[in-house]
Amino acid sequence: MKRIGFGLVAGALLLAHAPVASAKVDFVKDIQPILTKTCVECHNAEKTKGDLRLDTKEGALHAVKVGKAADSELYKRVVLPKDDDDIMPPKGEPLSKAQADLIKAWIDEGAVWPDGVVLKSGAEGAAKAEDILPEIKPTANELKAFAKLEEQGLPVRQIAMNSQWRSASWHLSKDKVSDQTLALLKDTTVILDLNLAGTKITDTGLSNLKGLEGLRKLHLENTTITDAGLANLKGLKNLRYLNLYNTAVTDKGLEQLKGLKNLKHLYVFQTKVTEAGAKSLKAALPGVEVNTGAELQILAKVAEEQKAKAEEEKKEADKKAAAKKAADAKKAKEKKKD
Repeated sequence: MKRIGFGLVAGALLLAHAPVASAKVDFVKDIQPILTKTCVECHNAEKTKGDLRLDTKEGALHAVKVGKAADSELYKRVVLPKDDDDIMPPKGEPLSKAQADLIKAWIDEGAVWPDGVVLKSGAEGAAKAEDILPEIKPTANELKAFAKLEEQGLPVRQIAMNSQWRSASWHLSKDKVSDQTLALLKDTTVILDLNLAGTKITDTGLSNLKGLEGLRKLHLENTTITDAGLANLKGLKNLRYLNLYNTAVTDKGLEQLKGLKNLKHLYVFQTKVTEAGAKSLKAALPGVEVNTGAELQILAKVAEEQKAKAEEEKKEADKKAAAKKAADAKKAKEKKKD
């Protein structure tokens, strides 16, 4: 029994002193807030103090030796004494030890910076998880689908050289795009921006977009889409922008969009959507801006009134000019008689 007791105690001591695996530094959670608050104000696209940018991955890597924090200018600068002329940040309080340690660990772990992330200073630069594009890789089937679309003259392009997210802008090839085209997108997940404006797609074809969970921008203007088609968009949880200009959509169709919590911009000008319908959607999605074209209609009316007024003034001016011309001619004639 004593041996068993000793073994338990020894085991407990070993566990107590065993090294605890620490979680890797998360760029968005741990590093981005530090950079946006203390560094980006002086090192951005418009202000590159010391010829250094810290708002982009490419810029930051000029001050970072991946895997070697001790040799990285960024880390060496943030741990300088407070009165050193080269300390970063030069104004305000220096980084705390905890913050400096995070920078060190981040660099030593590989300085991972998500593709497509550009930092902004101050409140504008606060990290928003929904705006960060996660790293993603298209499957073999997706690449085959993109190749088929390319053969049809409908390219699906990478949004940036270092990003696997795609953009498909087909409005200039609208006569080539139909429901059959959209069928090739059925199992794709890496499309971020899809422009189907003026194409031949129908409500049925939109069912192929259900799996595009990463989609953020969708153009459906000048198509035959109706309320029924909008039911297929319910699963597009990351959708930010939706253009339904000049479609047959009504207030009933907007009901289908109330679950799209990230929707920010909706265009329904020249549709059957009413102000009441737009108001109802805004009540469900306070962050959405619904453009019904009401302002454009008011501006058009004002422009028409101004045009009518200008034409009336021109007529009056022409009438006066004609009268003056006649009077002058009469005077000239009378003077000639005399």
